[in-house]
Amino acid sequence: MPTAQPETNALAIISLVFGILSWILLPFIGSVVAVIAGHRARRQIARDPFQQGDGLALAGLILGWVQLALLLPLLLLFFLFVGAASAIPGIGLLISLGLLLVILTLLFGIGLG
Repeated sequence: MPTAQPETNALAIISLVFGILSWILLPFIGSVVAVIAGHRARRQIARDPFQQGDGLALAGLILGWVQLALLLPLLLLFFLFVGAASAIPGIGLLISLGLLLVILTLLFGIGLG
């Protein structure tokens, strides 16, 4: 009598892949996808005894949450500096654009080169 083999949850794989991508190519978007997919995967795995991949989902969750925890203070600093720079006439726009470029590079991997 053949028994059903457990299969790896697809959302767990997606969570791990995007968790890794969040550190390489897609810092903000990858971490959000990793966190959402990881939570959904763990819920599905807990309900279905024939699915596995809880460790993959957990790894994706950890990578995603750590990336978000590092990026959120950068966003707060950006808004703080933009507010302070706007008080200086003439130089405020230049500082704001420079900071915007730095934040976009850190969040989305957008660069000039």
